[in-house]
Amino acid sequence: MADVSMKKVKDLITKKDAIEQEIKEFQDVLDSQKGVGMNEKLIDEENYPRSDIDVYTVRVARNRIICLQNDHKALMKEIEEGIHEVHAQAREQRDKKETQQDQEMEDISTKLKAFLRVDSVADGSPSSQAGLKVGDYILKFGSINAGNFHSLVDIASVVQHSKGRPMSVTVKRGEKSQIISLTPNIWSGQGLLGCHIVPVK
Repeated sequence: MADVSMKKVKDLITKKDAIEQEIKEFQDVLDSQKGVGMNEKLIDEENYPRSDIDVYTVRVARNRIICLQNDHKALMKEIEEGIHEVHAQAREQRDKKETQQDQEMEDISTKLKAFLRVDSVADGSPSSQAGLKVGDYILKFGSINAGNFHSLVDIASVVQHSKGRPMSVTVKRGEKSQIISLTPNIWSGQGLLGCHIVPVK
């Protein structure tokens, strides 16, 4: 629906540009008549139509400019309302998506059980850069969860296989769950993660 509105707004802007171009053309017509604007008199001192300009052409141009300016004003109002509507729809969709994501994360939390806890995180390590924090509970580490976890050897194996490639880790921090992207890699410290994790009893 937002796309339709955006297309409508773009069409209105195209119309607005066309009107502005037309206004300019009629203003050029006035300029060609001794620079007559919108308000100069079209009769001379003796109340006769001025002979130095084409009075009919000036009248037609002035009339068209007034009509076009009214159309322009109405279009600008429509464009403004259209843009407002597009933003409102985008905001609505974003809120909907966030609610959906929150729901999904809630579902993950209830389905997954914590099986590891982060004991320490070294500064500047891949874990630190990914946003892992001490006290985080790990619900899923790559393809490993509480159901298929046997020992830390499983984790070491996943880390080795994922070297240089981002992997997703689902953590629980406080009451909230989130998925972070962790890329195991060589850094200035030990190991490929730079964190110490312990199984949850």
